[in-house]
Amino acid sequence: MNYRHAFHAGNFADVVKHIVLTRMLTYLHDKPAAFRVIDSHAGAGLYDLTGPEAARGGEWRLGIARLMQARLSPKVAALVAPYLDIVRSFNDGGDLRAYPGSPLIARALLRPQDRLTACELEPKARKALIAALYNDVQARVVDLDGFTAHTAFVPPKERRGVVLIDPPFEAPDEFSRLAAGFAAAFAKWPTGSYLVWYPVKRRRAADELAAAVSHAVAAAPSKASGLRLEFSVAPQEEGGGLVSAGLLIVNPPWTLRDELKAILPDLARPLGQGGPGRFRLAALGSGLGSA
Repeated sequence: MNYRHAFHAGNFADVVKHIVLTRMLTYLHDKPAAFRVIDSHAGAGLYDLTGPEAARGGEWRLGIARLMQARLSPKVAALVAPYLDIVRSFNDGGDLRAYPGSPLIARALLRPQDRLTACELEPKARKALIAALYNDVQARVVDLDGFTAHTAFVPPKERRGVVLIDPPFEAPDEFSRLAAGFAAAFAKWPTGSYLVWYPVKRRRAADELAAAVSHAVAAAPSKASGLRLEFSVAPQEEGGGLVSAGLLIVNPPWTLRDELKAILPDLARPLGQGGPGRFRLAALGSGLGSA
């Protein structure tokens, strides 16, 4: 599949992914020691929801726009507040006109001692990201293939942090490259936290990726753990658009599983298309069960 992010910014997959990323980074605030975020496929940084690409599919209207209007339980509202506050900070006056990608969401959660390394190879997206982070001493934009970045920047000197792996899935071998890239990075930094995003268009490809990541984690000498989350907004139709996406979360915060158990039901209602969405959450390496 071809997942050019400007067409999909702010859709259901972004909402779920960025809430999880926000919870992981917020957890790192509990200790004063510095951390680093490594975004291996960072994209353009900020997306114009009124532009022709985002307007063509209007996916943000079924994603972030619905969540901004949703009635959430007090507990869930508090958990997703950091994410929604960041989105609102890019939209003066209340109207949704822009959506921040993962590097800008991560940047908003950096303390003075923390750092961001954002990798982007595509020239137009990289230029936009450089402009978005212009003169930012805490953020560095790198002209480097994200799969090379997996091993080039780990372990970071801070020894704490999150590696976000979110490729565009434009090449037919993207799943296998992702699995190999994760394994290489994890071998160098088995104590780091990793957030791996993938589309669920072909069940076999998704399951093989999860199995490969699980195998790499299980083979590590350290006692690593992980979660697998898949979120669907509608049944998959042959030749249809993306309606299901997954996350592999390696070395998650110990609080994250319980937080997701609270958050996901509240997301399923507004994000579902033609009815409530569905989600499955399980330990990495075990079968996905209905949550």
